Amino acid sequence: MPDTVTTPDPVQPATVAIDGPAGSGKSSVSKQVARMLGYGFLDTGAAYRALAWHVLARGDDTADADAVTGALDTFDYAISLDPDDHWVRVGDTFVTAEIREPRVTAAVSGVARVSRAREHVTALFRALVAASGVPGVVVEGRDITTVVFPDAPVRILLTAAPEVRAARRSAELTGEDAAAVAEALHRRDASDAQVVDFLTAAPGVVVVDSTDLDFDRTVDAVIDVVRTATGEN
Repeated sequence: MPDTVTTPDPVQPATVAIDGPAGSGKSSVSKQVARMLGYGFLDTGAAYRALAWHVLARGDDTADADAVTGALDTFDYAISLDPDDHWVRVGDTFVTAEIREPRVTAAVSGVARVSRAREHVTALFRALVAASGVPGVVVEGRDITTVVFPDAPVRILLTAAPEVRAARRSAELTGEDAAAVAEALHRRDASDAQVVDFLTAAPGVVVVDSTDLDFDRTVDAVIDVVRTATGEN
């Protein structure tokens, strides 16, 4: 009788889960960390934006939980994990720019409050990472360390003082009034805090406070955490 051949399970990518409030630099820092480590980069916020765009494209109300839930059946979502070639697609339509439009931004919080939507999108994130085919993926968002990848080998809360986050966001949005940007940031924090706790590190999550760090030093601090946790040099 021939020997039974067992096919080894594919190696799962190392997941670097990064949470943090708006203006903390999650996206830009995570993307640079992914580049430097040769990892993929997953912007989880893009999925909620894409779902909001999808619901709006159907002519439905994003504040209607039943409408959002009903849209999940036709939500064919894809996103690039290449930090240097970012794109987002829903069905056959590339919506990379469209999901950043003000009307979509205004609708995201309503979509994110729907529990079925969060469950659906969380499953998408896990599938994307599992099928990525890269050594690791830096995943950034709001409840990544506690809900999406609570067992990730690297879990980081990237934060900064509110006034620093507001100043950074204001610098990104040229032409915007600094006080208005700070108020918008505060409103977004308050709105999103109703859905997830992104300001408190869960047990086992490493806090990287970038209040007194520039961009490069923040990237270095995150990479140090990754290398310590994974044993990479």
